[in-house]
Amino acid sequence: MDHKLNEDLKATGMVNIKHFGADGNLKSEQTVPNLVVTTGKNYIASKMTATTNSPVSMTHMAIGTGTATPAAANTALGTQTGRVSLSGSQVTNNSITYTATFPAGTGDGAVTEAGIFNAASGGTMLCRTTFPTVTKQSGDTIAVTWVVTVS
Repeated sequence: MDHKLNEDLKATGMVNIKHFGADGNLKSEQTVPNLVVTTGKNYIASKMTATTNSPVSMTHMAIGTGTATPAAANTALGTQTGRVSLSGSQVTNNSITYTATFPAGTGDGAVTEAGIFNAASGGTMLCRTTFPTVTKQSGDTIAVTWVVTVS
């Protein structure tokens, strides 16, 4: 009897970026795919055996101005300009949704990349994405909803 099984376990994601002006009005919105990097895949595997909060859970999101195409070997953003604590993380079935808001004065400039990390600085990067430029003025905010799905 031949018992060949084909299991293609993948971790993928989509990122929704909303850019609000100082007046609170939506200036732009875009949804882009992300790359779960090698350190992120290793992190997911290590959480499967964790009996405590080790490795530490994902707690922060960062934005930056780097434009290099995401690569599996990435461990940081190209040029980070701001990092904030996650405002939420919710698991539903085989997906986790992370949310964060970059307030006025945080990460201003020509924002083109984002990532999820497990520390306020440094730490393990779970995933990274790049996207068309969002010009964040000093009074603007950016709200990010990031869904990572294991399928």
